[in-house]
Amino acid sequence: MTTIKKITVAGSGVLGSQIAFQSALHGYDVTIYDINGEAIEKSKKLIDTFLPRYKSDLQISSEKLEEAYQKLQFSISLQEAVSEADLLIEAIPESIGIKKEFYRNLSKIAPAKTIFTTNTSTLLPSLLMDETGRPEKFLALHFANEIWKHNTAEIMGTEKTNPEVFETLVEFAKSIGMIALPLKKEQPGYILNTLLVPLLSSGILLYAKGVADIETIDKTWMLGTGSPIGPFGILDVVGLGTVYHIFKTEAERTGNEEKMKFVNVLKNQFIDAGKLGVSSGEGFYKYPNPTFQGKGFLK
Repeated sequence: MTTIKKITVAGSGVLGSQIAFQSALHGYDVTIYDINGEAIEKSKKLIDTFLPRYKSDLQISSEKLEEAYQKLQFSISLQEAVSEADLLIEAIPESIGIKKEFYRNLSKIAPAKTIFTTNTSTLLPSLLMDETGRPEKFLALHFANEIWKHNTAEIMGTEKTNPEVFETLVEFAKSIGMIALPLKKEQPGYILNTLLVPLLSSGILLYAKGVADIETIDKTWMLGTGSPIGPFGILDVVGLGTVYHIFKTEAERTGNEEKMKFVNVLKNQFIDAGKLGVSSGEGFYKYPNPTFQGKGFLK
């Protein structure tokens, strides 16, 4: 079985930064790659926001967190970032065109030993495997947001993925504190998003059609199921940038006018205004004290 020591995370957004820090916390040397210095600086600021959560949610000491931070490196050169990588985890925008171009470039410069994984939420790894130049060493490794708390790792290969590589990723996921969830065959959305996306989509359509406002929709779900959070609270956690890409792709594919209407509202009223969800302090709710967590919300 392949030994993994050095990791490169390509994409320094909310989830990419979380994956990188979680891996560093468990002893791995990690390089975070993104296309420019501005993105890298945002990643550093994002990681700073994670630290209090690790302290409060997991009781990790400041000393341990500082040790993890020191195991991180940052780079805007893909060739430099991947030069010694045993494992590359791709967490770039949810666009098949962008991902295919990334893997075509990566395949030319990565060492032969490097295993490639994608954290795509909606795309099947088989749609990307030919661009990797090493389909036997390529598979999906999908994490949920706030991975230190929602510690799932769904592992999904293709028909060409080497079984030994698959098992290597199962063990790697366990080694960084995840519950490894191996899938026996490809499934769009894996397990989690196959269950979750219809809920979020239904909430979006209720809002887009003017059936109810955001708080009423969330309140209904929370009261009716006992869930501590509703669909729009979940969307804020996922991040509205990610939500935009996922639902824009779906709206274009299906021709759903109501969903496209929501996508346009999302861009014009939220994303363009810098309201990206929990990570920016405001999305559908304002943070750190969203109204759905207030004592009177469910009354």
